[in-house]
Amino acid sequence: MPKRFVVATSEFTDLPCFPAGFELAEALTAAARQLHGTGTPDDTLSTAVALAVRLLPGAEHAGISEIQRGSRLRTLACTDDVVRFAGEPRAGAREPHPDWEHLWTTPVVRIDDSEADGGGNALCGLGLRSALSLRLRADRRRLTVLTAYARKPQAFDEDATRIGRLFTAHVSFALDSATVREQLTEAMRTRDLIGQATGILMERLAIDAAGAFDSLVKASQRENVKLRDLARRIVDANTGAGGRGVSER
Repeated sequence: MPKRFVVATSEFTDLPCFPAGFELAEALTAAARQLHGTGTPDDTLSTAVALAVRLLPGAEHAGISEIQRGSRLRTLACTDDVVRFAGEPRAGAREPHPDWEHLWTTPVVRIDDSEADGGGNALCGLGLRSALSLRLRADRRRLTVLTAYARKPQAFDEDATRIGRLFTAHVSFALDSATVREQLTEAMRTRDLIGQATGILMERLAIDAAGAFDSLVKASQRENVKLRDLARRIVDANTGAGGRGVSER
């Protein structure tokens, strides 16, 4: 399950500021460098929300949320607690972003004034009048959304929407890259762990590498435990018990 991150933009003093007249292409290039310089998907999400406030005209707060069909949303990263609370419906209030359902089929949803329909939602209650929601990822079950918020109505115009769509494209690419890197790193760690467990079984059971690996696989299936977790258990037991207590056959 993804973690929840609250990120203060003041923590990112090294992020570029985009003065008036700064070319959009250069601003997006600078933002892309920041995004691709992150080490993990969590870091990418945290950097993305901080950059969104600096890059999108009118934005005061930003957050990235994951929505699953038929369930409530989960905030993955946000610039402050206001955004986190905006994603949590209060008792007696309607869903905070009823228009988010449209993001399954359209890339952008814009709320010009949360008070226009009489209020009663979480955005209105928090003083957030405008919202610009942009789809990052979508599949049959899960939707990931970047949303910028403002306290004044009609804060996001067509220019903000255009910049937002360009920016989220960069975020999506960087997030995919960070995810692949993390998966490859985990695969390498898993391979090393299984290799250690195989070596332990070879020594303890006096069998060759193929036999040790086969024994490990069979034990994993028999105990309904992931191969990686079983390998870690064997390595930990061997280390903690001075090499005794390994009995996976």
